[in-house]
Amino acid sequence: MKILVSNDDGYRAEGITRLRAALAPLGEVTVVAPDRNRSGAGNSLTLDVPLRVFEAEPGLHYVAGTPTDCVHLAISGAFAFEFDMVASGINDGANLGDDVLYSGTVAAAIEGRFLGLPTVAVSLCTSPGSARHFDAAARVAHTLVSAVLQRSLDPALILNVNVPDRPYEELAGYASTRLGFRHRSDAVVAARDPRGNPVYWIGPAGEGADAGAGTDFHAVANGFVSVTPLSIDLTRHVVLPTLARWLEAL
Repeated sequence: MKILVSNDDGYRAEGITRLRAALAPLGEVTVVAPDRNRSGAGNSLTLDVPLRVFEAEPGLHYVAGTPTDCVHLAISGAFAFEFDMVASGINDGANLGDDVLYSGTVAAAIEGRFLGLPTVAVSLCTSPGSARHFDAAARVAHTLVSAVLQRSLDPALILNVNVPDRPYEELAGYASTRLGFRHRSDAVVAARDPRGNPVYWIGPAGEGADAGAGTDFHAVANGFVSVTPLSIDLTRHVVLPTLARWLEAL
């Protein structure tokens, strides 16, 4: 069994180191990850310059590119063997609700699904000053990846996993969830560069707006590991008849 591991925090991040170790008993693990933090990269591919895969040590590779670049290269010919699945993470921070549209961690898993493999994205819901229980998230990742390898799910699914930042023994269990939705993000933070020119930092993400029972926000807040099945198809199918009538009236 050959498992591809990637992330968006960089190939030396604590989360990916823990994930690599946790999955090692399940098969041959190969890491291909960005050379630095690429959080928020989303599903972006580098198309204007060539990419190189560097080996830091046996089984650990890095790319000066995005998480999607890393997974695409690994599956599409950079190695002489085929992978059986993709595991992305462990992200240092939650990927809840609309976070999945920006997350490089989730994007790496989506790219694996695009290319035909079962995929899991794992995030630890850390916050400033929290305990950072990557060991708990690693045990969760081992359990879920093992289950995916043994009992296949719908091949179109991507599992987005969010683990509360608490000891493993204090986790309340696993919950099947839907994506919630955040409030609008805070305003940009204005500053000045050394020459006095205006610069801006993207403001913090908003708190959960749609965060009731059944959502990923609610599950994590109550100590459950949130497991959300994602689909690549973004079509709003229920609206198709209404849209067709709207177009007929043009």
